[in-house]
Amino acid sequence: MPLGLGRRKKAPLVENEEGEPVRAGMSLSGLGGNAEGSPGLQPGLPPFPSNLRPRLVFHTQLAHGSPTGRIEGFSNVRELYSKIGEAFQIPAAEVMFCTLNTHKVDMEKLLGGQIGLEDFIFAHIKGQRKEVEVFKNEDGLGLTITDNGSGYAFIKRIKEGSIIDRIQVINVGDMIESINGQSLIGCRHYEVAKMLKELPKGRDFCLKLVEPMKAFDMIGQRSGGARSGSATPLGTGRGTLRLRAKGPATFEEVPSAFEEKAIEKVDDLLESYMGIRDSELAATMVELGKDKKNPDDFAEALDETLGDFAFPDEFVFDVWGAIGDAKAGRV
Repeated sequence: MPLGLGRRKKAPLVENEEGEPVRAGMSLSGLGGNAEGSPGLQPGLPPFPSNLRPRLVFHTQLAHGSPTGRIEGFSNVRELYSKIGEAFQIPAAEVMFCTLNTHKVDMEKLLGGQIGLEDFIFAHIKGQRKEVEVFKNEDGLGLTITDNGSGYAFIKRIKEGSIIDRIQVINVGDMIESINGQSLIGCRHYEVAKMLKELPKGRDFCLKLVEPMKAFDMIGQRSGGARSGSATPLGTGRGTLRLRAKGPATFEEVPSAFEEKAIEKVDDLLESYMGIRDSELAATMVELGKDKKNPDDFAEALDETLGDFAFPDEFVFDVWGAIGDAKAGRV
């Protein structure tokens, strides 16, 4: 059966985020959800039995400065944030995002769906709130959006010379709390990107932002990560803890050279077709496709696991080709 026959056709969620691709470095377990009780999204899965939770111990600090805490026994992102909250006696909702092995707002070191066994976790918590009026006089704002896997979307990159780049008060790492009064708490990165794209040109709009609390050496500096760059592989250990949306966290070996190449290429394709970048989503797609024998089986696996993204058929063909090229060493 030709690819696409029998597949339910749906419009892409994000076609092209206002000319500037949205990169989301995190495709985490438990991601995508509003806080429980929020409209439009399903409540989180019940916690896994304690005997199924990995008992690894990770060290963590608050990024702006704190004593070192120890956390263990989490299987998804929401549980990780809860453990961080318990360690530092703060509400879990105060945690905006985490970076690995650096206290700086380094978007190439965001905690994604995998944590290296020797990684040190730095938690960035809510700091100053700010409200900014922006005049959209161009099609593209120059923003790249990601989310933290627990209901907060924030700025991952700012394109040099763009509308947002000219507004110095807006920085990489700022959480987008609302647009024109509409709360974005609980939204995924592609939902926020779509909303930004659809804002009418030639009008003002209001952004309410929350910046991460800053350490002394971060004050007065525009946060790093404004320019594109290849992601640094996570972890210094021989294995990783992978956090999943369904089922317990699992221990895995570091991705093979073939998988790393395939993930990079699929991430590029996500940017071209969907207007988002998401290395963990790309990794999931490679995992789904690496053992499939033909593109129809691959398309079926995508629909079963990632149907909400409504990938167009031509995109699925290209992803299948990219995985095949990586297997053959042509990438």
